Amino acid sequence: MACPYFMPSEKFEAIAWPHRSRLPLGDGWQGHCTAPGHEDFLPGPEELAQFCNLGYARACSHLPEERVWDAVRFSVARDKDGLVTVLYVCERDYRPAAHGTLDYDSALARWRVAHIDPRLQRMAECYLECYLLRRDKSALEPATRS
Repeated sequence: MACPYFMPSEKFEAIAWPHRSRLPLGDGWQGHCTAPGHEDFLPGPEELAQFCNLGYARACSHLPEERVWDAVRFSVARDKDGLVTVLYVCERDYRPAAHGTLDYDSALARWRVAHIDPRLQRMAECYLECYLLRRDKSALEPATRS
């Protein structure tokens, strides 16, 4: 689950996370904070590793006391006929607070409808990017073995 105030920008290879593909956004990301009063703050490697990429970062000094969500998680609900449906769940106190789906049309290389929250939309884009890379890589592996 990623921090709901994290706006990822690009993959972050500098941190040696074990099992990178198990991270909430499918890999480690760097970006900036969007928490009120800390907009555009660029977190360092330790903050990225402990807070931004993992959510439930109550020890983060930028996390507002009053907030709607603590973390956001993603999964692929469906990948069929060129349409990838990404499920998102926004959590507060370890319980679902909001949820929905975002549909990505692979043939048109675009989302059918973007989420109203640009942070959540960007996180979904990052998650989808990692998912598609893993999916396409695994699809090619049997062909390269023969």
